[in-house]
Amino acid sequence: MKLALSLARKGLGKTSPNPMVGAVIVKRGKIIGKGYHHRFGGPHAEIEAIKDCKGSIDGATLYVTLEPCCHTGKKTPPCLDALLKYDLKRVVIGTLDPNPQVSGRSIQKLQEKGVQTQVGVLEEECWKLNETYFKFIQTGMPLVTLKFAQTLDGRIATLTGDSKWISSERSLEWAHKLRSEHDAVMVGVGTVLKDDPQLTVRLNRGRNPVRVVADSRLRTPLGAKILKEQNLAQTIIATTRRADLEKIAAFKALGVDVLVLPEDREGEVNLKELLKRLGQRNISSVLVEGGATTITSFIRQGLADRLVVIIAPKILGKGLEAVDDLGIREISRSLKLSFDKVYRKGEDLIIEAKV
Repeated sequence: MKLALSLARKGLGKTSPNPMVGAVIVKRGKIIGKGYHHRFGGPHAEIEAIKDCKGSIDGATLYVTLEPCCHTGKKTPPCLDALLKYDLKRVVIGTLDPNPQVSGRSIQKLQEKGVQTQVGVLEEECWKLNETYFKFIQTGMPLVTLKFAQTLDGRIATLTGDSKWISSERSLEWAHKLRSEHDAVMVGVGTVLKDDPQLTVRLNRGRNPVRVVADSRLRTPLGAKILKEQNLAQTIIATTRRADLEKIAAFKALGVDVLVLPEDREGEVNLKELLKRLGQRNISSVLVEGGATTITSFIRQGLADRLVVIIAPKILGKGLEAVDDLGIREISRSLKLSFDKVYRKGEDLIIEAKV
Protein backbone atom coordinates (compact mmCIF):
# COMPACT_ATOMS: atom_id res chain seq x y z
CA MET A 1 0.00 0.00 0.00
CA LYS A 2 2.95 2.34 0.65
CA LEU A 3 4.11 1.68 -2.91
CA ALA A 4 0.58 2.32 -4.21
CA LEU A 5 0.52 5.66 -2.34
CA SER A 6 3.90 6.58 -3.79
CA LEU A 7 2.64 5.82 -7.29
CA ALA A 8 -0.59 7.77 -6.73
CA ARG A 9 1.32 10.95 -5.80
CA LYS A 10 2.79 11.03 -9.30
CA GLY A 11 -0.62 12.22 -10.48
CA LEU A 12 -0.53 15.35 -8.30
CA GLY A 13 -1.90 18.32 -10.23
CA LYS A 14 -2.90 16.19 -13.23
CA THR A 15 -5.98 14.15 -12.29
CA SER A 16 -8.37 16.83 -10.99
CA PRO A 17 -11.29 16.75 -10.49
CA ASN A 18 -10.70 13.01 -10.20
CA PRO A 19 -8.72 11.54 -7.27
CA MET A 20 -5.11 10.43 -7.29
CA VAL A 21 -4.99 6.63 -7.15
CA GLY A 22 -2.22 4.04 -7.14
CA ALA A 23 -2.50 0.27 -7.57
CA VAL A 24 -0.17 -2.72 -7.10
CA ILE A 25 -0.88 -6.34 -8.04
CA VAL A 26 0.88 -9.12 -6.10
CA LYS A 27 0.95 -12.85 -6.87
CA ARG A 28 2.80 -15.54 -4.93
CA GLY A 29 4.60 -12.88 -2.93
CA LYS A 30 5.89 -10.98 -5.96
CA ILE A 31 4.76 -7.68 -7.53
CA ILE A 32 3.59 -8.47 -11.07
CA GLY A 33 2.03 -5.15 -11.98
CA LYS A 34 1.69 -1.56 -10.83
CA GLY A 35 0.09 1.62 -12.08
CA TYR A 36 -1.44 4.96 -11.22
CA HIS A 37 -3.95 7.45 -12.60
CA HIS A 38 -1.75 9.63 -14.82
CA ARG A 39 -4.19 12.34 -15.85
CA PHE A 40 -7.86 13.28 -16.00
CA GLY A 41 -9.51 11.34 -18.80
CA GLY A 42 -6.80 8.67 -18.86
CA PRO A 43 -7.05 5.05 -17.69
CA HIS A 44 -7.50 4.59 -13.95
CA ALA A 45 -4.82 3.08 -11.71
CA GLU A 46 -6.31 -0.42 -11.65
CA ILE A 47 -6.37 -0.59 -15.46
CA GLU A 48 -2.79 0.67 -15.69
CA ALA A 49 -1.69 -1.98 -13.19
CA ILE A 50 -3.44 -4.76 -15.13
CA LYS A 51 -1.80 -3.57 -18.38
CA ASP A 52 1.58 -3.65 -16.62
CA CYS A 53 1.20 -7.29 -15.54
CA LYS A 54 3.39 -10.03 -16.87
CA GLY A 55 1.21 -13.11 -17.10
CA SER A 56 -2.20 -13.92 -15.60
CA ILE A 57 -3.58 -12.01 -12.59
CA ASP A 58 -5.96 -14.82 -11.62
CA GLY A 59 -5.41 -15.66 -7.95
CA ALA A 60 -3.55 -12.39 -7.32
CA THR A 61 -4.11 -9.65 -4.73
CA LEU A 62 -4.81 -6.08 -5.78
CA TYR A 63 -3.70 -3.26 -3.47
CA VAL A 64 -5.38 0.05 -4.32
CA THR A 65 -5.43 3.35 -2.42
CA LEU A 66 -9.11 4.12 -3.15
CA GLU A 67 -12.18 1.95 -3.62
CA PRO A 68 -12.47 1.08 -7.34
CA CYS A 69 -15.19 3.01 -9.18
CA CYS A 70 -18.36 1.19 -10.21
CA HIS A 71 -19.98 3.96 -12.25
CA THR A 72 -19.32 5.32 -15.72
CA GLY A 73 -17.46 8.62 -15.49
CA LYS A 74 -17.31 11.46 -17.98
CA LYS A 75 -14.21 10.00 -19.62
CA THR A 76 -13.76 6.38 -18.56
CA PRO A 77 -15.77 3.19 -17.94
CA PRO A 78 -16.00 1.72 -14.40
CA CYS A 79 -12.83 0.00 -13.16
CA LEU A 80 -14.89 -2.61 -11.34
CA ASP A 81 -16.13 -4.12 -14.61
CA ALA A 82 -12.54 -4.78 -15.67
CA LEU A 83 -11.64 -6.29 -12.29
CA LEU A 84 -14.63 -8.64 -12.28
CA LYS A 85 -13.43 -10.17 -15.56
CA TYR A 86 -10.56 -11.78 -13.65
CA ASP A 87 -10.42 -14.29 -10.83
CA LEU A 88 -8.77 -12.08 -8.23
CA LYS A 89 -8.25 -13.71 -4.85
CA ARG A 90 -8.21 -10.56 -2.73
CA VAL A 91 -8.57 -6.77 -3.01
CA VAL A 92 -7.01 -4.57 -0.33
CA ILE A 93 -8.35 -0.99 -0.28
CA GLY A 94 -6.87 2.03 1.47
CA THR A 95 -10.09 3.96 1.94
CA LEU A 96 -13.69 4.02 0.77
CA ASP A 97 -14.77 6.44 -1.95
CA PRO A 98 -17.37 8.84 -0.45
CA ASN A 99 -18.83 9.48 -3.89
CA PRO A 100 -22.51 8.50 -3.46
CA GLN A 101 -22.26 6.55 -6.73
CA VAL A 102 -19.57 4.32 -5.18
CA SER A 103 -19.35 4.39 -1.36
CA GLY A 104 -19.10 0.66 -0.61
CA ARG A 105 -20.96 -0.59 -3.69
CA SER A 106 -17.78 -1.85 -5.36
CA ILE A 107 -16.77 -3.77 -2.25
CA GLN A 108 -20.20 -5.40 -2.11
CA LYS A 109 -19.97 -6.51 -5.75
CA LEU A 110 -16.46 -7.93 -5.24
CA GLN A 111 -17.66 -9.88 -2.20
CA GLU A 112 -20.66 -11.19 -4.14
CA LYS A 113 -18.20 -12.69 -6.63
CA GLY A 114 -16.28 -14.33 -3.79
CA VAL A 115 -13.33 -11.93 -3.73
CA GLN A 116 -11.87 -11.33 -0.26
CA THR A 117 -11.79 -7.63 0.60
CA GLN A 118 -10.01 -5.62 3.25
CA VAL A 119 -10.56 -1.87 3.80
CA GLY A 120 -8.60 0.63 5.88
CA VAL A 121 -4.94 -0.21 5.24
CA LEU A 122 -2.98 3.04 5.73
CA GLU A 123 -6.41 4.67 5.70
CA GLU A 124 -5.30 8.01 7.16
CA GLU A 125 -2.56 8.42 4.54
CA CYS A 126 -4.93 7.40 1.73
CA TRP A 127 -7.57 9.84 2.94
CA LYS A 128 -5.08 12.68 3.27
CA LEU A 129 -3.81 12.03 -0.26
CA ASN A 130 -7.21 12.93 -1.68
CA GLU A 131 -8.59 15.48 0.79
CA THR A 132 -9.22 17.83 -2.13
CA TYR A 133 -11.28 15.25 -4.01
CA PHE A 134 -13.18 14.19 -0.90
CA LYS A 135 -14.27 17.74 -0.06
CA PHE A 136 -15.21 18.43 -3.66
CA ILE A 137 -17.23 15.24 -4.16
CA GLN A 138 -19.08 15.71 -0.85
CA THR A 139 -19.78 19.46 -1.01
CA GLY A 140 -19.30 20.58 -4.60
CA MET A 141 -16.88 23.20 -3.23
CA PRO A 142 -13.14 23.43 -3.89
CA LEU A 143 -10.57 22.96 -1.14
CA VAL A 144 -9.16 26.39 -0.26
CA THR A 145 -5.51 26.93 0.67
CA LEU A 146 -4.27 30.34 1.82
CA LYS A 147 -0.62 30.97 0.98
CA PHE A 148 1.55 33.92 2.00
CA ALA A 149 5.17 34.76 2.79
CA GLN A 150 6.02 36.76 5.89
CA THR A 151 8.92 37.81 8.06
CA LEU A 152 9.55 36.18 11.42
CA ASP A 153 7.61 39.01 13.08
CA GLY A 154 4.59 38.46 10.83
CA ARG A 155 4.94 41.18 8.18
CA ILE A 156 4.17 40.66 4.48
CA ALA A 157 5.48 44.11 3.47
CA THR A 158 7.06 47.24 4.86
CA LEU A 159 4.99 50.28 5.83
CA THR A 160 5.62 51.63 2.31
CA GLY A 161 4.25 48.43 0.78
CA ASP A 162 7.57 46.98 -0.41
CA SER A 163 7.39 43.18 -0.41
CA LYS A 164 9.87 42.01 -3.08
CA TRP A 165 11.18 39.67 -2.07
CA ILE A 166 10.48 38.52 1.47
CA SER A 167 11.06 34.85 0.72
CA SER A 168 14.10 33.19 -0.83
CA GLU A 169 14.57 32.15 -4.44
CA ARG A 170 14.08 28.50 -3.46
CA SER A 171 10.75 29.37 -1.87
CA LEU A 172 9.65 31.30 -4.95
CA GLU A 173 10.41 28.30 -7.17
CA TRP A 174 8.50 26.04 -4.81
CA ALA A 175 5.54 28.46 -4.76
CA HIS A 176 5.27 28.14 -8.53
CA LYS A 177 5.20 24.36 -8.17
CA LEU A 178 2.40 24.80 -5.62
CA ARG A 179 0.44 26.81 -8.20
CA SER A 180 0.76 24.00 -10.74
CA GLU A 181 -0.78 21.57 -8.22
CA HIS A 182 -3.98 23.63 -7.89
CA ASP A 183 -6.85 24.06 -10.31
CA ALA A 184 -7.06 27.80 -9.65
CA VAL A 185 -5.00 30.60 -8.10
CA MET A 186 -6.81 33.61 -6.68
CA VAL A 187 -6.01 37.17 -5.59
CA GLY A 188 -7.97 40.29 -4.79
CA VAL A 189 -7.96 43.31 -7.07
CA GLY A 190 -5.67 45.13 -4.62
CA THR A 191 -2.87 42.70 -5.49
CA VAL A 192 -3.49 43.21 -9.21
CA LEU A 193 -3.30 47.02 -8.83
CA LYS A 194 -0.19 46.90 -6.64
CA ASP A 195 1.89 44.06 -8.14
CA ASP A 196 0.39 43.40 -11.62
CA PRO A 197 1.08 39.63 -11.28
CA GLN A 198 0.87 37.06 -14.06
CA LEU A 199 -0.15 34.20 -11.74
CA THR A 200 1.27 31.62 -14.13
CA VAL A 201 3.80 28.81 -13.58
CA ARG A 202 7.20 30.05 -14.75
CA LEU A 203 9.86 29.08 -12.20
CA ASN A 204 8.89 25.41 -12.29
CA ARG A 205 7.42 22.89 -14.69
CA GLY A 206 3.68 22.29 -14.58
CA ARG A 207 0.30 23.39 -15.84
CA ASN A 208 -1.03 26.90 -15.42
CA PRO A 209 -3.98 27.14 -13.03
CA VAL A 210 -7.11 29.14 -13.82
CA ARG A 211 -6.50 32.71 -12.62
CA VAL A 212 -9.24 34.25 -10.48
CA VAL A 213 -9.56 37.88 -9.35
CA ALA A 214 -12.12 39.10 -6.80
CA ASP A 215 -12.93 42.61 -8.05
CA SER A 216 -16.27 43.96 -6.80
CA ARG A 217 -16.09 47.23 -8.80
CA LEU A 218 -14.08 45.96 -11.77
CA ARG A 219 -11.01 48.07 -11.15
CA THR A 220 -8.65 45.66 -12.91
CA PRO A 221 -6.90 47.60 -15.70
CA LEU A 222 -7.52 46.33 -19.24
CA GLY A 223 -3.74 46.17 -19.71
CA ALA A 224 -3.09 44.00 -16.63
CA LYS A 225 -0.80 40.99 -17.14
CA ILE A 226 -3.43 38.67 -15.70
CA LEU A 227 -5.64 39.37 -18.74
CA LYS A 228 -3.00 38.34 -21.27
CA GLU A 229 -2.31 34.96 -22.86
CA GLN A 230 -5.79 33.53 -22.29
CA ASN A 231 -4.79 30.65 -24.54
CA LEU A 232 -2.19 29.63 -21.96
CA ALA A 233 -4.04 30.44 -18.73
CA GLN A 234 -7.73 31.26 -18.41
CA THR A 235 -8.76 34.24 -16.27
CA ILE A 236 -12.01 34.64 -14.34
CA ILE A 237 -12.95 38.05 -12.94
CA ALA A 238 -15.53 37.84 -10.15
CA THR A 239 -17.41 41.10 -9.75
CA THR A 240 -20.78 42.50 -8.62
CA ARG A 241 -23.67 44.49 -10.12
CA ARG A 242 -21.69 47.64 -9.38
CA ALA A 243 -19.37 46.84 -12.27
CA ASP A 244 -19.46 49.00 -15.40
CA LEU A 245 -21.25 47.13 -18.20
CA GLU A 246 -18.99 48.53 -20.92
CA LYS A 247 -15.92 47.32 -19.06
CA ILE A 248 -17.48 43.87 -18.63
CA ALA A 249 -17.92 43.77 -22.42
CA ALA A 250 -14.29 44.84 -22.89
CA PHE A 251 -13.07 42.02 -20.64
CA LYS A 252 -15.17 39.48 -22.50
CA ALA A 253 -13.74 40.72 -25.80
CA LEU A 254 -10.31 39.76 -24.46
CA GLY A 255 -11.55 36.22 -23.77
CA VAL A 256 -11.84 36.80 -20.01
CA ASP A 257 -14.68 35.11 -18.17
CA VAL A 258 -16.64 37.62 -16.05
CA LEU A 259 -18.87 36.35 -13.22
CA VAL A 260 -21.37 38.84 -11.79
CA LEU A 261 -22.06 37.61 -8.25
CA PRO A 262 -24.05 38.79 -5.21
CA GLU A 263 -22.37 41.11 -2.71
CA ASP A 264 -21.53 40.21 0.87
CA ARG A 265 -22.34 42.41 3.87
CA GLU A 266 -19.38 44.69 3.08
CA GLY A 267 -20.41 45.12 -0.54
CA GLU A 268 -17.59 42.89 -1.78
CA VAL A 269 -17.80 39.75 -3.92
CA ASN A 270 -19.62 36.98 -2.06
CA LEU A 271 -16.74 34.50 -1.71
CA LYS A 272 -18.91 31.52 -0.80
CA GLU A 273 -20.98 32.02 -3.93
CA LEU A 274 -17.77 32.38 -5.94
CA LEU A 275 -16.47 29.06 -4.60
CA LYS A 276 -19.76 27.39 -5.53
CA ARG A 277 -19.50 28.73 -9.07
CA LEU A 278 -15.90 27.55 -9.36
CA GLY A 279 -16.97 24.11 -8.14
CA GLN A 280 -19.59 23.99 -10.88
CA ARG A 281 -16.71 24.41 -13.32
CA ASN A 282 -14.94 21.34 -11.88
CA ILE A 283 -12.37 23.49 -10.05
CA SER A 284 -11.68 21.36 -7.00
CA SER A 285 -8.78 23.32 -5.44
CA VAL A 286 -8.04 27.03 -5.05
CA LEU A 287 -4.75 28.57 -3.94
CA VAL A 288 -5.39 32.04 -2.50
CA GLU A 289 -2.26 34.18 -2.75
CA GLY A 290 -3.57 37.37 -1.20
CA GLY A 291 -3.46 40.16 -0.42
CA ALA A 292 -4.27 40.75 3.22
CA THR A 293 -7.88 41.83 2.60
CA THR A 294 -8.67 38.68 0.62
CA ILE A 295 -6.87 36.37 3.06
CA THR A 296 -8.65 37.97 6.01
CA SER A 297 -12.04 37.64 4.30
CA PHE A 298 -11.56 33.91 3.73
CA ILE A 299 -10.57 33.39 7.37
CA ARG A 300 -13.33 35.59 8.78
CA GLN A 301 -15.98 33.80 6.74
CA GLY A 302 -14.72 30.33 7.64
CA LEU A 303 -13.93 29.42 4.02
CA ALA A 304 -10.26 28.43 4.41
CA ASP A 305 -9.30 24.75 4.75
CA ARG A 306 -5.52 25.01 4.84
CA LEU A 307 -2.74 27.56 5.35
CA VAL A 308 0.72 27.48 3.81
CA VAL A 309 2.95 30.10 5.41
CA ILE A 310 6.50 30.82 4.26
CA ILE A 311 8.48 32.38 7.12
CA ALA A 312 11.64 34.25 6.14
CA PRO A 313 14.44 34.76 8.70
CA LYS A 314 13.92 38.53 8.64
CA ILE A 315 12.47 41.14 10.99
CA LEU A 316 10.82 44.36 9.80
CA GLY A 317 9.25 45.83 12.91
CA LYS A 318 6.25 47.89 11.83
CA GLY A 319 4.77 46.84 8.51
CA LEU A 320 1.77 45.27 6.79
CA GLU A 321 0.28 42.09 8.26
CA ALA A 322 -1.03 39.09 6.33
CA VAL A 323 -4.20 38.89 8.42
CA ASP A 324 -6.17 41.97 9.44
CA ASP A 325 -8.47 42.37 12.44
CA LEU A 326 -10.73 39.33 12.92
CA GLY A 327 -12.58 40.86 15.85
CA ILE A 328 -10.99 38.40 18.27
CA ARG A 329 -10.46 39.88 21.73
CA GLU A 330 -9.90 36.71 23.77
CA ILE A 331 -7.29 33.98 23.26
CA SER A 332 -9.99 31.36 23.85
CA ARG A 333 -11.76 32.54 20.66
CA SER A 334 -8.68 32.37 18.43
CA LEU A 335 -8.74 30.41 15.20
CA LYS A 336 -7.41 26.94 15.96
CA LEU A 337 -4.90 25.37 13.58
CA SER A 338 -3.35 21.93 13.33
CA PHE A 339 0.24 21.91 12.07
CA ASP A 340 0.50 19.34 9.31
CA LYS A 341 4.06 19.79 8.03
CA VAL A 342 7.04 21.95 8.96
CA TYR A 343 10.06 22.00 6.66
CA ARG A 344 12.64 24.25 5.00
CA LYS A 345 13.09 25.63 1.50
CA GLY A 346 16.43 27.35 1.19
CA GLU A 347 16.75 29.67 4.18
CA ASP A 348 12.99 29.84 4.79
CA LEU A 349 10.73 27.84 7.08
CA ILE A 350 7.45 26.58 5.65
CA ILE A 351 4.47 25.62 7.79
CA GLU A 352 1.45 23.78 6.41
CA ALA A 353 -1.56 23.81 8.72
CA LYS A 354 -5.19 22.74 8.66
CA VAL A 355 -7.90 25.06 9.96
